[in-house]
Amino acid sequence: MTDPNQPIDPEVTADAQARPATDQGAEEQVVEAEVVDEDAAAAAPESATPADGATGADEATPAPGEGEAAGDAEVHPDTARADQLQDDYLRLQAEYVNYKRRVDRDLPVHKTRAAHDVLESLLPVLDEIHLAEQHGDLPEGSPFRAIADKLEQVLTKQGLERVGVKGEVFDPNVHEALMHGAWDASDPELPSDATATTVVTVLQPGYRAGERVLRAARVAVADPS
Repeated sequence: MTDPNQPIDPEVTADAQARPATDQGAEEQVVEAEVVDEDAAAAAPESATPADGATGADEATPAPGEGEAAGDAEVHPDTARADQLQDDYLRLQAEYVNYKRRVDRDLPVHKTRAAHDVLESLLPVLDEIHLAEQHGDLPEGSPFRAIADKLEQVLTKQGLERVGVKGEVFDPNVHEALMHGAWDASDPELPSDATATTVVTVLQPGYRAGERVLRAARVAVADPS
């Protein structure tokens, strides 16, 4: 309690008079701050709404690869088996098409080779017929002569050709020279204008089928003098 008889300090009195005004201003600032905070609080949900929406969109959007993984997990076993069988069928079909193309391409070659093998196996028979002709064992009109002629006709139709004739120019592709003798200018079967090595004797005839030489003719050759 203040003593009324105590002298009044002018500075204290001035502070006391000035303090209420300061406190009153502080209270007004507090009230204004509270009002501003309430307004900000009211506006804050509206400004945060887009962010919340974006967050929801992010949560609703599946991560990359999740949809594919889910799709793969949902494939029925029968569907996977059907796809595998389809792939196997297409692969087998392609292999068959390639195989058929190779067969169609090689078929003529195999047929020709088989025919040549048969002709080559008959060469010893033809040699016996040729020797019989040289020795006069196949006279004209005899049954064996008729059989030999028919056999040669059939083989000729199959492309068989005899090579190795006396008087022709020596060719190492179809002739096999076993002997080299002297030139006989008096032999009428030898060409008079020969300039190269010539076949003078056929020891064993050769045979050719198409472009293939089944057997070279064995001959004796001589150089013209």
